Amino acid sequence: MKAISVVAAALCFAAAAHAETFTLNAAPDTVAWGNYDASAKPVLHIKSGDTVVFRTLLTNSPKGLAKAGVADADIEQALKDVFDKVPLSARGPGGHILNGPVYIDGAEPGDTLEIRIDKIELAIPYAYNAFRYGAGLMTDEFPYARMKIIPLDRKKMVAHFAPGIDIPLHPFFGSMGVAPPPDFGKYDSAPPTMIGGNMDNKELVAGTTLYLPVFNKGALFEIGDGHAGQGNGEVDITAMETSLIGTLTFIVHHDMHIKYPRAETPKFYIAMGFDDDLSIATHKAVREMIDFLVSDKHMSRDDAYMLTSVAGDVDVTEIVDHNKGVHVMMPKGIFR
Repeated sequence: MKAISVVAAALCFAAAAHAETFTLNAAPDTVAWGNYDASAKPVLHIKSGDTVVFRTLLTNSPKGLAKAGVADADIEQALKDVFDKVPLSARGPGGHILNGPVYIDGAEPGDTLEIRIDKIELAIPYAYNAFRYGAGLMTDEFPYARMKIIPLDRKKMVAHFAPGIDIPLHPFFGSMGVAPPPDFGKYDSAPPTMIGGNMDNKELVAGTTLYLPVFNKGALFEIGDGHAGQGNGEVDITAMETSLIGTLTFIVHHDMHIKYPRAETPKFYIAMGFDDDLSIATHKAVREMIDFLVSDKHMSRDDAYMLTSVAGDVDVTEIVDHNKGVHVMMPKGIFR
């Protein structure tokens, strides 16, 4: 969401010429279970301009999947290994199984990490959706737990939710984030915040670019919580949860300084806000869009506020992850 100078573009091109591609599979020694932590030891070191292929795991247990009807042969061996070999002391406080952290050389506090989401593929032919008592929006009307296995058709890119109901697939990662400031400690992977994390933003599909503020040397990026698709709000606390393979390219910007995650699709600029109070989350997202329009589109603050009202869409990203999420979509097509 920031124009790159000719010099910066030349440097990016030079870096790309020497870029490498790495693969990071989810395994007992390459996952961060349920947290983002500035003190975590990196499992991979890369340079700005490099690409990483992440093979991630869904957020469920082999026993949970088997109980829901998934055949043992269809449960990934990597998921079994992670549950068998990651000690309880290394898990939590959240439940997401995240690949990383990845250390990006040259990233320093105050920088911005650009993450180009080049490609996202389905790793398995099924997803699940589940609700449980005490979580989600309608806990008073659904005071029990249920899980549904949803077959995924990778050729037609649809989910067979039920007879006569097919849902188009738009896979994305629910959680992508960097380590928080050290005084946060081991931060729960569930509530999204300024680091990104469990944003559950369904707009972050392949072809999208995510921008995250950097708070620690190396940024310490983590990714997981694969979704085959989701509705805005994620009202029962889960999407179509599945394992994904994502190809991402990382670029460090020393001259770009943001306070909150932002994103850019081929058609939209996206600003985000997170807070336990939905109203405050909305204020943050709108303020972030105004700041972007002022800094990058050189608008007056008054005009930026008015443009957000007449052309921007304010959407509820999710309302179930402790911190609610709001994002503002500004169409690129209005700018000449």
